[in-house]
Amino acid sequence: MRFAIVGAGATGGFLGGFLARAGHEVTLVARGAHLAAMQEHGLRVRTAEGEFTVRPRCTDDLGAVGGAEVAFLAVKAHAVPPLAPALGASLGPETALVTLQNGIPWWYFERHGGPLDGTRLQTVDPGGAIARHIDVSHVVGAVTYPATRIVEPGVVEHVEGTRFTVGEPDSSRSERCQAISSALTRSGLRCPVRTDIRKELWLKLIGNAVFNPLSALTRASLAAVATEPATRAAALALMREAVSVAGSVGVELDLTVEQRLEGAARVGEHKTSMLQDVEARRPLEIDALVGAVVEIGHLTGLELPRLELVYACVKLLDRTLAAG
Repeated sequence: MRFAIVGAGATGGFLGGFLARAGHEVTLVARGAHLAAMQEHGLRVRTAEGEFTVRPRCTDDLGAVGGAEVAFLAVKAHAVPPLAPALGASLGPETALVTLQNGIPWWYFERHGGPLDGTRLQTVDPGGAIARHIDVSHVVGAVTYPATRIVEPGVVEHVEGTRFTVGEPDSSRSERCQAISSALTRSGLRCPVRTDIRKELWLKLIGNAVFNPLSALTRASLAAVATEPATRAAALALMREAVSVAGSVGVELDLTVEQRLEGAARVGEHKTSMLQDVEARRPLEIDALVGAVVEIGHLTGLELPRLELVYACVKLLDRTLAAG
């Protein structure tokens, strides 16, 4: 198959590297020193089983997605609105756009079928900028689980996890999802297809909406947040609020908050993506992880005092970091 990876950083580079190694035609869209290193030396992927190098096409031109059957959108959620006009114009008529963003995606209520069907969340799609340029018919939802990082330009290190779950926004079991799943599976990754991708989004989100901001505010690892008595209690209370928001839009989770917290504790001394961004002084991925949960809660009439407080604090942190 022909693949494009838009935002071939840590997660996108890891995915593109495996696909290219398996013989698929892959184009990596990146920028800066990372792009330059990949163009000159290829993409190196380090795993527990060893290291390999691939040399797919690497470019900063979004127009490259036009020739792909499947484009993976691997940039952070706050980077999607400014990309949307050029990305939407570049998609081929049949190109599937697999959204790999953490948190609530911009298309969440498109083809939802519930009372909020068609609602556009201002936290993730301010002014409807994404929806105006990218037709939801292109979209395949996804939830990503690999932990990866760029250790130097052109070099991606895989820490753990190989699963990319995919599913259609309208809950159908489509041929394109099956084809994507088969391609990733043959490339050495796990790629189950779910007919209720929104439930899988929430299973990951109830942790991300809590551990990312708490770790950013405290500068602490997952293990520390999950085991220190005071932050452990705070995390449980915050997760219960997030679960209530999921329930308000018809999503009942099969995992208790206690189980979710224990799972986070077992990850160990891992720095969340938001903490990594704090340390690197990059813009923080806040609205898709926390703001959208608060916005949905307000739309469904819930009071979320703890999540609102954490959201306000981490937004202020983001502004403080940006101000230097």
